Amino acid sequence: MKTLHKTKLAFSFLLMTFLSFSALNAQKKGYDIGDVATDFSLENIDGKMVSLADYNDAKGFIVIFTCNTCPYSVAYEDRIVALDKKYASQGYPVIAIMPNNIEVKPGDSMKAMQKRAKEKGFTFPYLMDKDQDIYPQYGATKTPHVYVLKKSKYGNVVRYIGAIDDNYKDANKTNQKYVEDAVDALLKGEEIKETKTRAIGCSIKV
Repeated sequence: MKTLHKTKLAFSFLLMTFLSFSALNAQKKGYDIGDVATDFSLENIDGKMVSLADYNDAKGFIVIFTCNTCPYSVAYEDRIVALDKKYASQGYPVIAIMPNNIEVKPGDSMKAMQKRAKEKGFTFPYLMDKDQDIYPQYGATKTPHVYVLKKSKYGNVVRYIGAIDDNYKDANKTNQKYVEDAVDALLKGEEIKETKTRAIGCSIKV
């Protein structure tokens, strides 16, 4: 009887461990292609709260998790501005979100974000994920990490996840412009050829 009891306890422990591990993995995984992204309300560098619902005329969004302090993010700043200038007028504005813990990275504070946005002439909202609630929902792990969303009757559907292009060092030497290709396909009503790529950047600081 004692052996049976111990076996049941061991099984229960293993089951709880498995379920906890599965739940943790599910939480870390974030969105996949075809998932509907939940809206958010985050503070912009101008002090106003911004959500996707504010953009009534948008066809979709280029959501980019980025920051001031990661060399990869800095290398992509001009390209992110260029994406917004090219696609915002066509219905796909850039929404930049800073996901880092500012206690770990003081250089990503709101004041630093405001300064950097002014220096670089950001044309898009630069929001702070202050409570670090949004980036885990998306499943972002790097800065920069891109999610292209398309508006539908069901909500904002994830259509592309990953890198901006295939050469962070030199914009003039890219062979594949993943985000541009994805948005161009959506605007033409075509299928996106590469819906997922590996984001290259710095790990998000928690």
